[in-house]
Amino acid sequence: MSEMLDKNRQYAETLKNVLKLRGEPVAVRLVRKGEEYPAGYSEPESQLSHCQAIFRARKGESFKLPLSSENCMVGASALNMTATSDKIASGEFHANIGMHDSPAAAAKMIADRKIVPFECDGEVVCPLGEADFEPDVVTIEDIPERCYWVVPLSTAVEGGRAEFSTSPFQCACEDITAMPIVTGKPNISLGCFGCRKKTDMAADEMAVGIPYALIPGFVEHLRKYETGVMTKAKRD
Repeated sequence: MSEMLDKNRQYAETLKNVLKLRGEPVAVRLVRKGEEYPAGYSEPESQLSHCQAIFRARKGESFKLPLSSENCMVGASALNMTATSDKIASGEFHANIGMHDSPAAAAKMIADRKIVPFECDGEVVCPLGEADFEPDVVTIEDIPERCYWVVPLSTAVEGGRAEFSTSPFQCACEDITAMPIVTGKPNISLGCFGCRKKTDMAADEMAVGIPYALIPGFVEHLRKYETGVMTKAKRD
């Protein structure tokens, strides 16, 4: 077993056991232009959206996803695998879904979104405990009580307040993948229309994206919390 795989397995076990997660924490590695894919991962038999890959990885599946395997170009554009189409940028696509009063309102949502700041050929998505590579982001999908602990973890060292950003769309691709990469901070999302339509995201679940660079410190604090503050908290 490689040192990286062993480390990621230990991180995953702590996250699962201490937070009492329903599923696996998920590793996301965006493959930069010209970079080789991590070895040992296969393309799915049919195309998937980024959110579908994440929610299936939560149940133990692993995927290599070049752009040709992605079936949602809104998500792929947020991950900087492809350009944002005119139909998306103009607001026409999202306005037609019926949540915005006008294409202009939907266009502002797209104009304000965060996009991964480097070009990508694709991605690898798998359970963190099976990741024999360094992820960009680790995601968690679970009930609010479990997602809540990202707030004390985020403020443990420097204090202050945790701030999160979301929109009606792009929970998995923007909120919990692109946003943490751009800001270097965790982001919590309430979910989105696409996730709730195309995945098995439950009605009582939220989602969190954590930059991988923060995972070692978070895991260290969780081990302290497990026998400390968490024993005083109401937990299901």
